[in-house]
Amino acid sequence: AEFGVVMMLFLVGLELEPRMLWAMKAKLLGLGGLQVCGTAAVVMAVAMALGQPWSVALAIGLIFALSSTAIVLQTLNEKGLMKSDGGQASFQVLLFQDIAVIPMLALIPLLAMPDLMDPVVPLDSHVVESLAPDSSGHAPAETQPHDAGENAGHADTDPAWVETIPGWQRALITIGAIAAVVVGGSLLTRPVFRFIAIAKLRELFTATALMMVIGIALLMTLVGLSPALGTFLAGVVLANSEYRHELESDIDPFKGLLLGLFFMTVGAGIDFGLLWNNIAGILALTLGLIALKTAVLLVLARIFGVAGSDKWLFALGLAQAGEFGFVLLGFTVANQVIPASVADQLLLVVALSMLLTPALFIAYERLILPRMNEATRADDEIDDEAPIIIAGHGRFGGIVNRMLLSAGHKTVVLDHSSAQLEMLRAFDIKVFFGDASRPDLLHAAGIHNAKMLVVAIDDRHQSLELVRHVTQHHPHVYIVARALNRNHVYELYAAGARDIIRDTFDSSVRAGRSALQALGAHPFVAERQAQGFVRQDKRAMRAMAELYDPDIPTHENLPYIERARELMAEQEAAMRGGKSVFGTRVDRGWSPPVGVDDDETIARTTR
Repeated sequence: AEFGVVMMLFLVGLELEPRMLWAMKAKLLGLGGLQVCGTAAVVMAVAMALGQPWSVALAIGLIFALSSTAIVLQTLNEKGLMKSDGGQASFQVLLFQDIAVIPMLALIPLLAMPDLMDPVVPLDSHVVESLAPDSSGHAPAETQPHDAGENAGHADTDPAWVETIPGWQRALITIGAIAAVVVGGSLLTRPVFRFIAIAKLRELFTATALMMVIGIALLMTLVGLSPALGTFLAGVVLANSEYRHELESDIDPFKGLLLGLFFMTVGAGIDFGLLWNNIAGILALTLGLIALKTAVLLVLARIFGVAGSDKWLFALGLAQAGEFGFVLLGFTVANQVIPASVADQLLLVVALSMLLTPALFIAYERLILPRMNEATRADDEIDDEAPIIIAGHGRFGGIVNRMLLSAGHKTVVLDHSSAQLEMLRAFDIKVFFGDASRPDLLHAAGIHNAKMLVVAIDDRHQSLELVRHVTQHHPHVYIVARALNRNHVYELYAAGARDIIRDTFDSSVRAGRSALQALGAHPFVAERQAQGFVRQDKRAMRAMAELYDPDIPTHENLPYIERARELMAEQEAAMRGGKSVFGTRVDRGWSPPVGVDDDETIARTTR
């Protein structure tokens, strides 16, 4: 199960080029460093207020300062939030936390003191008497932290041979192991993988990638370091390698399987007897930790300029404890830093806080995002009117706006991205901040006098509502609507739009035309093929849109299904025969170049 975390950090490292790490050093050290130090200090103060010695409180603070890299990165990627300001800030903090585990592992043994293991006040005053440490300073054998920490392979202390050598020699061995990973990754992996690539055996490449990850993890374990951090370092070293993507694709299936196994061991390691006996206290500690970390992260978000809904994504996303908490808890007990009775409770807090993480993301999406979308900034006062209103000024609406402006037309542009607006205004492009789907904002923009509305927003639901509203209340306005895909076209058509553009269709047709030319077709023939395909597709789209019913599931709409089958058969016949779709050079106005027999060439290149 431990290799799930090991492989995850190896893949994270592969995504991080050293140049990118250097470029983000300010936020990496500033935001990440302040988060770890600030959270550790606040948790330490609370633990001391609950009666823990300073050394135990410090260890608890370090453990709870970490967040779950596995859960947060996976969730951000699945929800498409990684590129947002909140996602990037979360990634930088998680990256610093993963690196910070190394000095934490070095610091924790120094916190062990002869009198530390005397009985101390538990974090939860309701802990049953049987869990109190015995006279030797250890909890009874049945209450030692187990399962979650040990099942994940994290509770081991330094190997015996490392403990027998002086501290300066241990430091040299540690530095040597790290240097071996860096130098080996830089100098040896490329020739090895190049040699394997010549063999053209994918299985051998996969086996070598696994061998490398396991070997590095074993080396780190032998010198008393975290295997996950060692493979992370190896991933960073290999981030510039030409074999990076191959390594990612080979390791990723194993990562997913073993990471799932890791979280199964976390759940299996929960001591439900202890949890039920102290349910109120454990829940209070868990919710208190989440609230405390959220408060610290909100303060840091304000300092570092993470605003609007992004600051809540940042704060709620990192409010849990992390999987490395199991690593450090097992390590602290093995080094007699935290009493076993306290560590048992902390294991439950870590596990429950991770279990609540999906609920925190749901709260962000359902409660916070609708109210704070992008920022709490008020809509701009629109002091301009134009016959053309453009809703959305991204990669789609921006090109439309530039074309219209260059042709001498006047436009009013509405966009709900404050970051996008600041960038555009730097280039003297006038854009108003606001949600174009709101009727009052449309009225302020002059929709009652407008001739055209260009719907270029990328939110499917909002674009449908906007088209439906304008069609019903302002039928004089000509609508040009952006569609994300074929089904979106049908939905917009049902809402009243008649001029609908798929945002990737034209570029895909151009790519197909280029592919035909690369395969030997004459440019004239390739262009005519492309034009014919467009005409055929538009005809099919119009026919299908007439039969589409948003109230009936597509697979239950029998007229829609029958017409789709007919059109597919017609298109296949047309592509094979050529003439029925593409017409003759006379009726389409084409004049083929000298030496190109139009009909014969088309028939030959389409068979």
